[in-house]
Amino acid sequence: MTPTQSTPSTPSRQTPSLLLVEDDALLSSTLHSVFISEGLDVTHLADGSAALARLSPGQPHGFALVVLDLNLPGASGLEILAALREHDRHTPVLILTARGAIEDRVRGLDLGADDYLAKPFVLDELEARVRALLRRHANHQASQATHQSRALEQRLVVGSLAFEPLNGRFLLAEAPLSLPPREQRLLGCLIQHAGEPVDKARLTREAFGEQEAVGDNAIEVYVHRLRKRLDGSDVSLRTIRGLGYLLEQAPAESRTP
Repeated sequence: MTPTQSTPSTPSRQTPSLLLVEDDALLSSTLHSVFISEGLDVTHLADGSAALARLSPGQPHGFALVVLDLNLPGASGLEILAALREHDRHTPVLILTARGAIEDRVRGLDLGADDYLAKPFVLDELEARVRALLRRHANHQASQATHQSRALEQRLVVGSLAFEPLNGRFLLAEAPLSLPPREQRLLGCLIQHAGEPVDKARLTREAFGEQEAVGDNAIEVYVHRLRKRLDGSDVSLRTIRGLGYLLEQAPAESRTP
């Protein structure tokens, strides 16, 4: 049996979602209307503690942009920004500051804000900055999606064992399978030839190259370790006498319960 390759699905386009964190009722109402007119899905929070909870690492927040006032009841904007950047380095953040608060602007940029706008500001400038940040976010998302798509296109699958050559990552039953470098290279070679026996000479040559001295005994040790890691799964690594090692999906009746 040869390894199969998975086919990625095409993501659907969604309306960009923006989080507005601003406690000034009049300003937030105006900004909400502006962002809606830009075709954005807007969530407004007026309390810093509520924003801190909404952007917590427990689950994906789903926002393409955060517009964040720094002077808020509850948690401050700088606290919210610092907490967000501990687990999310990519969602753009535009901070709103008082015109004279230079130290706050510098601190916000140091904490990972992408841009700032001093109050009072012109709405046209705010709209332009929001559009620029959303484009940047969209480009980043597209780049990530392309990378993931390529990884999925190249993914080799044998039973519940998967290998993504682009990432150099193994998964067993969709859980990461952490391997020492030599075991990873050996298993990578075996899954490329899944369904056919691979002898020690070929394993050594393809997995380690001519420059790295790896003896037959070492190969046997690595194979033994790999068998233990695969034990209980639907993947087996068999020795075919006189031919080499065979990685394949094990018949259901032969699997270890």
